Amino acid sequence: MTGEKSEGLVVMAKPVGSRCNMRCRYCYYLGKGRYSAHAKQTVMSADLLEKLIREAAASSAGPVSFIWHGGEPTLAGIGFYKKVVELEKRLIPKGREVWNNLQTNGLLLNDEWCRFLKENRFDVGISIDGSELIHDRNRLTIAGEPTHRRVLAAIARLRRHGGDPDLLCTVNASSLKDPAGVYRALRDTGCTWIQFIPIVIRRGDGTLSPLSADPAGYGEFLVSVFDEWVKNDLGKCDVQLFAETARILAGGEASLCTMRKTCGRVLIAEEDGAVYSCDHFVDDGHRLGNLRSGKLAGMAESEFQKRFGERKESALTSECRACPWLRFCGGGCPKDRFGKSAEGEAGQYILCEGLKRFFSHAVPVLEQIMKESAAGRSPAEIMREIGTRPFPEPDSLLPSSPDSV
Repeated sequence: MTGEKSEGLVVMAKPVGSRCNMRCRYCYYLGKGRYSAHAKQTVMSADLLEKLIREAAASSAGPVSFIWHGGEPTLAGIGFYKKVVELEKRLIPKGREVWNNLQTNGLLLNDEWCRFLKENRFDVGISIDGSELIHDRNRLTIAGEPTHRRVLAAIARLRRHGGDPDLLCTVNASSLKDPAGVYRALRDTGCTWIQFIPIVIRRGDGTLSPLSADPAGYGEFLVSVFDEWVKNDLGKCDVQLFAETARILAGGEASLCTMRKTCGRVLIAEEDGAVYSCDHFVDDGHRLGNLRSGKLAGMAESEFQKRFGERKESALTSECRACPWLRFCGGGCPKDRFGKSAEGEAGQYILCEGLKRFFSHAVPVLEQIMKESAAGRSPAEIMREIGTRPFPEPDSLLPSSPDSV
């Protein structure tokens, strides 16, 4: 088992664990330090980092892929990432593709950081919740200070150094009130890739917290953003959900784990060497082992992890299995399946109503865009055409069977 290699394995490394220099109101990760073997989380040691890179290279048959995450991963210091690059050059055979992605709040990104990230071809994702008003309601420093202007400055600094960061925007109760404003604020940074991440916080009684996106509001948010994008920004920037939906329409498979049939191919490596099933399942029940004593490939290919990933499909409700939009949403993230189906069956994706609203609205339009693009029409021509016609009513778009989508 330990000699097997895993196709499509990605390591999400947490070099400082859950430590962060911000206190976002909806953060799901800040308390994960309680699962660490260390009484106080520090920075991943040099020997453990070397083991991680060596194991990742040995475990994957394809590109060696790291997402450097947190907490706030820049708290490890720029020297840590210089060591990452040094070890990758030494331990990974020449010609083998290596992919590094740093996901950060941006507060520590000075010119030195930006030069380093550009020179060493790190992809960068920066968290920003759209407009200043909405962002600063939830994304504050430890001292409770607003951060929006500092994040905008970090984005501008990265762009001056030739970078094009991905924008990671949560969809929460505040942003539902101004979807077009949130989208325009992100677009106006000049960045070309936007990810919308719904905030789903389950309370003890099984209901959504007041900070969360509600199902109906989430659907209307996505529809409003889609209409703004499709009429004004085709060919200028991309939105992850729209791009993934188009990929599926074209016969491909989504790269986003929440939209795939199965999951479990992104393992979490914590600062103490512990490895977990998923970023949303860092707990004692999903600890696969430790890099100090185990092999990453063995953990990835363990029966426990295989069952974990396969349950995404095997645990679908009857409503999901019969839904014409299942091939697009994949049933949603397993952590958020605490709703009930129309028949009262437990385990329904809590934002199901919102995704149905979005797909029924967007899929026919995306199909038309793809046809016109294949016929050689430019994004500008397609936008002019789309701008002159009303979108169909959603009730007329629901297919009679999954095969008809």
